[in-house]
Amino acid sequence: MKYLMQVCTDPGYEVSEADAANIPDIEAWVSEMDSRGVRLMGNRTRPASEATTIRVRGGEVLLTDGPFAETKEQMAGFDILECRDLDEAIEVASKHPMAWAGMIEIRPFWPDDEE
Repeated sequence: MKYLMQVCTDPGYEVSEADAANIPDIEAWVSEMDSRGVRLMGNRTRPASEATTIRVRGGEVLLTDGPFAETKEQMAGFDILECRDLDEAIEVASKHPMAWAGMIEIRPFWPDDEE
């Protein structure tokens, strides 16, 4: 099963000293997930201030600067995972450094044979 893993910041959250000492290194996470074959690709994204939201209404293309969602949390990056099941996807996401300091959302893709 393929999953989109959205890596999000949480600017209002302050990491405790105890948690800060235990946050995994991102390079170690990438290396482990690549070697396990569960991380197919991933990258950071530019800040939400550089986002553009596109809508078409009445045949007219409407552009809005910034993100669509008005939330404190903002997407900082993404990874495409291929995991046995949801349990493995949760295990992989929970090891990501931003699970400690921000938040991770995982969402399954529709299977190729389902439309």
